Amino acid sequence: MGKRIRAQRIGRGSPTYKAKSWRRLGEAKLPSTSGTVRGEVLDILHNPGLSTPYALVRLEDGTTFYLPACEGMRVGQTLVLGPDAPVAPGNVLPLSRLPEGTKVYMIESKPGDGGKFVRATGTSATVIGREKDKIIVQLPSGKTRTFQPDCRAVVGVVAGGGRKEKPFMKAGAKYHYMKARGRLFPRVRGVAMNIVDHPFGGGRRKHAGRPKVVARGAPPGQKVGLIAARRTGIRKG
Repeated sequence: MGKRIRAQRIGRGSPTYKAKSWRRLGEAKLPSTSGTVRGEVLDILHNPGLSTPYALVRLEDGTTFYLPACEGMRVGQTLVLGPDAPVAPGNVLPLSRLPEGTKVYMIESKPGDGGKFVRATGTSATVIGREKDKIIVQLPSGKTRTFQPDCRAVVGVVAGGGRKEKPFMKAGAKYHYMKARGRLFPRVRGVAMNIVDHPFGGGRRKHAGRPKVVARGAPPGQKVGLIAARRTGIRKG
């Protein structure tokens, strides 16, 4: 009789493999405002489990909210939110008020949802054109997408770019980085395990001994390797 393999234990969602989400600061969301309002950056904070630094912003009416910081943002900076705001890093404007070529992030998928697109560190989208009642934006992936003119976005580039260029230097740093995200580290190869521990384990040498492509509807104990792969191998040409 075998035992539950690691993929099954992770899939159960036990506290061992859950991200410590209760340590996070809170949701980053653009506030609902009427007209043009001003705000002040009170602090720039680290959000545990996430790589993007968050800016704590206080508006004129005293309400506060979290916003992914942009490159160049500083404590004490004045931000302007509204259709009449100048096009400057950190300000929030509707896409219809932004000239072509403007770098933006935190784009709303529909007016008033608080910002859904382009939130990862070092990323930004570009306003590239207009057609009738739509704004064309090029996303970081290179694909273009149309948004409603009233959808808001933050001008600038998300801070924290280049973080992957710095090596971890030691396994302990990588362990704590992964633990904050609820991921297992170190991760042992399946072919290096015993046959009781993994479908790819066992044998006289380190090889899977079976196809690595698994059907989408396979049970959890078999769902390792290339899950529902449409193709395998190196793409040539």
